[in-house]
Amino acid sequence: MPLHEVIPPAAIARRVAELGAEIDARLPGGPLTVVGVLRGAFIFTADLVRAIPRELTVDFLGVRSYGDATVSSGVVEITSDLGAPIAGRHVLLVEDIVDTGLTLRYLLDLLRARGPASLHVCALLAKPAPAGNAVALDFVGFPAPDGFVVGYGLDGRQLYRNLPGINRLAE
Repeated sequence: MPLHEVIPPAAIARRVAELGAEIDARLPGGPLTVVGVLRGAFIFTADLVRAIPRELTVDFLGVRSYGDATVSSGVVEITSDLGAPIAGRHVLLVEDIVDTGLTLRYLLDLLRARGPASLHVCALLAKPAPAGNAVALDFVGFPAPDGFVVGYGLDGRQLYRNLPGINRLAE
């Protein structure tokens, strides 16, 4: 399928460095637990934690809501849970893209129930939420481009995650 790069690697690198500084400045002091959402956010999470100049731990949640489709099924399935408790910890949830907000809302409810000291969200890309579905995002890398995007960890039918920039997938 034809691809059109919409956010080049250099722009992503600059924004990730800025996000790391913003996160360090705005979140409560002390250790941080960064929770990346698999699989789409794994590259973003790896780059982001290197840009946050503080003591932190990293964990991952595996989630599926798209399957092989290009639109969310609306059903969130946890495919891999956290490896350590987050009770009493400052937590930063890292998402690749926030589209409808349904998956994020589910994850926030799940994590809040585990008693973190604070819970914040960083998304690489965010689309405008449908009316009545808005979820507060603390940090956003970029507004999501129109269309289905792949690269920098995001996939289309499990392909294209290895592309260094964000690309629009032509239909």
